[in-house]
Amino acid sequence: MKLFDSHCHINDPAFDEDRAEVLSRMHESGIVKAVVVGSAENDGADVLRLLGSEAFLYGAYGLHPHNADLYSAQVEDAIVSMMAKPKMQALGEIGLDYHYDFSPRDTQKRVFARQLELASELDKPVVMHIREAHGDAYEILSAHLKKGLKLRGVMHCFGGSLESAQEYVRMGLYISFSGSLTFKNAPNLTRCAIGLPLDRILIETDSPYMSPIPLRGRRNEPANVFYVCQKLAELKEISPEEAAQQTYLNALTAFDIGG
Repeated sequence: MKLFDSHCHINDPAFDEDRAEVLSRMHESGIVKAVVVGSAENDGADVLRLLGSEAFLYGAYGLHPHNADLYSAQVEDAIVSMMAKPKMQALGEIGLDYHYDFSPRDTQKRVFARQLELASELDKPVVMHIREAHGDAYEILSAHLKKGLKLRGVMHCFGGSLESAQEYVRMGLYISFSGSLTFKNAPNLTRCAIGLPLDRILIETDSPYMSPIPLRGRRNEPANVFYVCQKLAELKEISPEEAAQQTYLNALTAFDIGG
């Protein structure tokens, strides 16, 4: 079984004490590729070290909506520079987060739109974090497409409705499910997983966050992406091997990675 964790943060300090063991468990669990996501409030050196030392890791880098008020010409220059690095496959995670509102909403929308434009200019897919903001996200993405700009990428850790997911798929985007797909109180995600075409679905851990059942309350890690795969297979009424293979192929396409 070949697994692809399409979104993890093993660069996070939560892994500083045992990162080598975490990487070893990734191999043992069947993960053959993973995307490590950094954030442009720092220089990205943590991600680049991992990409340089581990052939199976790829990177994403952008300014998270929590930090949208930090966006500047210098941050944009740093993103452009990072996108030119080997194995840096996507611009992200970017988007809107109205749950915490750590940055003003108008600022989040402006910075999201600008980073979408930047990704189009650089011909990179985007990794999007949209939380409790799907209406505004849809408007911004629609306006982006109406300008004739490129749009490719992933709705990471999706938590919206099936109807929202279907609109994003019509835009050419992929929907990525995290450990929240395994939660008993997530009927909307169950409906999404059943209703979406398998060839538009990715799986991820978002580790060290979003631990799946049966590991709630513990630090998450990429090896646990198997639980997401297993739940997706159950909902789709297919084997875990088939779910793993198709989501692996989907991620290769979504992130422009050779097979």
